Amino acid sequence: MPVITPERLVVEETPAHIANEPDRLMWISEAGGLTQFGACIEVLQPGSRSSIKHWHSAEDEMIYVLEGEITLIEGEEETVLRPGDAATFRAGVPVGHLLENRSSKPTRCLVVGTRAAVDTITYPDLDRVCYRDRSQPDDIWTNGAGEPAPNPYEE
Repeated sequence: MPVITPERLVVEETPAHIANEPDRLMWISEAGGLTQFGACIEVLQPGSRSSIKHWHSAEDEMIYVLEGEITLIEGEEETVLRPGDAATFRAGVPVGHLLENRSSKPTRCLVVGTRAAVDTITYPDLDRVCYRDRSQPDDIWTNGAGEPAPNPYEE
């Protein structure tokens, strides 16, 4: 069993929308060579969101708040989560979700999700659908009618 120390984590940084510090994904699963599920510590700066509101057809997801305060937006409902709180999202439940840091301090959450061989990710607020086949090099993006559409993360 490999021990994963903080300096071995695979880190992805993206510019935060408001704060001077970047948002971070610190991948535990990649550092350990795992393939069946992803696990990371997500650090969101004030004003940042975890993603665009979405739901998965084939992948379960869960978050556990380690530090700070984060707002879970699930469908039309909003819930403030604090350290020790968790939220789970079952595959196939057609209710979009995302996390938003509305506080004045960074938040840290453990995020875990399955990595299905094939998954459909629906972005209900954008009329976008992502078809992911992990055996293929690229995802396929369409609108709800099935017409080709751009990846909203690259717009």
